[in-house]
Amino acid sequence: MTQRTHFQLFIDGIWTEGSAGQVMTSQNPATGEDWASFACAAPDDVDRAIAAARRALSDPAWRDISQTARGKLLSRLADLVEKNAARLGEIETTDSGKLLAETASQTAYVADYYRYYAGLADKIEGAVLPIDKPDMHVFTRREPIGVVVAIVPWNAQMFLTATKLGPALAAGCTVVLKASEIAPAPMLEFARLIEQAGFPPGVVSVITGDAENCAIPLTRHPDVDRIAFTGGPETARHVVRNSAENFAVTTLELGGKSPILVFDDADLEGAANGLIAGNFGASGQSCVAGSRGLIHRPILEALIAKIEEKMQSVVVGDPLDAGTHIGPLCTGAQIAKIETTLAAAKEQAAKIRFGGERLDHPGNYMAPTLVECPNPNIETLKVEMFGPVMSLLPFDTEEEAIALANETEFGLGSGVFTENLARAHRVSSRLKAGICWVNTYRAVSPIAPFGGYGQSGYGREAGLEAIQDYTRTKTTWINTSDTPMANPFVMR
Repeated sequence: MTQRTHFQLFIDGIWTEGSAGQVMTSQNPATGEDWASFACAAPDDVDRAIAAARRALSDPAWRDISQTARGKLLSRLADLVEKNAARLGEIETTDSGKLLAETASQTAYVADYYRYYAGLADKIEGAVLPIDKPDMHVFTRREPIGVVVAIVPWNAQMFLTATKLGPALAAGCTVVLKASEIAPAPMLEFARLIEQAGFPPGVVSVITGDAENCAIPLTRHPDVDRIAFTGGPETARHVVRNSAENFAVTTLELGGKSPILVFDDADLEGAANGLIAGNFGASGQSCVAGSRGLIHRPILEALIAKIEEKMQSVVVGDPLDAGTHIGPLCTGAQIAKIETTLAAAKEQAAKIRFGGERLDHPGNYMAPTLVECPNPNIETLKVEMFGPVMSLLPFDTEEEAIALANETEFGLGSGVFTENLARAHRVSSRLKAGICWVNTYRAVSPIAPFGGYGQSGYGREAGLEAIQDYTRTKTTWINTSDTPMANPFVMR
């Protein structure tokens, strides 16, 4: 029997087991076998990590270094991430089942997120205010918000870590990263790069564990100033309730049922590729999955035929194999949810054009599936399944397409395929979503804000404005007059 890899927690610059001795195992989704074990944090470990972060805020080693020096530390981390991208990608693929081609390339690109925020570190500026009172010099400065708890899911760990850790460290905060107890190995391995980059002890700790022993005490902790959470809406509700205990500033990046609108003037090749990318890319395990394809009725059959043709050459298999296009799902529970949802859709008269079944293969493999929906009430158009299921629904007019797209409690991503520039602007402006891709899909950049509306959460990650969310504004008033302060009972 092959010996399992074991991962420890990284708290206050020290590698350690959890104080309660709790250990979990991680399963390789491609084989169904346990491949690694990892230490789990107990409430005592949470207290230690938060205490270390609080101490580091006041430690001259972090508090007093220049903003430029903080940027250089982030640049060093970026270089380490890029250098180790292949190794981190292989660990993430083994742990989560995502394609190595994506995990390795995404991790390499994530280095640019750290470089982007490294460049912003010494550009966090205050202002001198043109105040409406004589003999007063008034200015603002932005200070670190404090101790940040960053909670990251398993499905895009390095990317979703960078969108939180990059701006937090650039702003001078300290961070406790909480990895999902599902497939946490790449985050725990990433902690080695944080250590190598030279951040002072306590500035960044990386832990994982279950809800009761780790997540709940972490989000309720009185010394937490900010919570950045990515995950599902139900868990987010618990996070928000917990934050009522500490009044931590909270941002939420949640799930979605993103629409992709394809009009009859669209390039069919591009539209088919966009729908495949939005539904089968990352095996459908993406918060911005475009799982509601809204198709202009005159081109529905032609577009389905194009998708079917392209899917004939798609390979479902080992995620470590460079020739694989779709790998396994991370957990068996995802497949069970898909099977239940598809069964309900078939009862509602939906038509399965291809796929629809679990594959007879070791591991968590689901056949890529296309569902043709006769009306907007089909279950697959409503449930976020986090798997390779594409649902297509026809529309007849632009107004109908927009109404169908906005008929959801979510609002994260959206897509529009059309060759009509006026229509592209008109439709994209009316979609209730935080992101709209036109004639492309699933593109990201450190320069572009990422976030949603409604049940998809609030706040933005990446982009210039994200760094402001990790600061507080302090206003300083200086009396420049030689005259002593006058009547103390009158507001000036």
